[in-house]
Amino acid sequence: MSAGTKRAEQAASHDAAPQSCGTGRPTHPRTLGRLVRGKNINSETLLATDYLNHFNEIIMLLEMVPSMSECFDDAMEWTPKSYETHFRDSAFTDKELAILAYYNAPERFRVPFDVTVARMDELVLAGRERIAEAIANGETDRIENAVNEVSHKLQKLVDLASAIIHGKKRAMDQSEVDDILQS
Repeated sequence: MSAGTKRAEQAASHDAAPQSCGTGRPTHPRTLGRLVRGKNINSETLLATDYLNHFNEIIMLLEMVPSMSECFDDAMEWTPKSYETHFRDSAFTDKELAILAYYNAPERFRVPFDVTVARMDELVLAGRERIAEAIANGETDRIENAVNEVSHKLQKLVDLASAIIHGKKRAMDQSEVDDILQS
């Protein structure tokens, strides 16, 4: 398990306690579940799929690199964003509610979600290094192979994160995530 993944688990466990909603009273997942209905935030997991747009963006940019190498500059500008930062920077109508809900998401969803996000961040950063090396060496086939490998693995992890958000799939254990990354 990487240091980033370990930090994500620790942060999620620490931050999963009820938070104050500005009234001095703690919020609770059941109450938030009612508040998020109809807001593109899952009422069971208290997570929003909008966050995955951050990763869909880098997948799209990387997939354009083999035919439009100038897209790699844009892909290099992509940086990991925390859930909170993503929503703070977004035009999502209910962004404050999404952030509050995230900090109150049940640990059984939030911990595997945060671990999956940490793995996605790591995959993108390492993958870009391989792609940059192939570009620097002018190896067209290697560029395409590296892009396909990274985007394929990243899409699998996005699908896993989406399943966690929707509460429809149990979280994968570490060995299953490792299998995705090594396939």
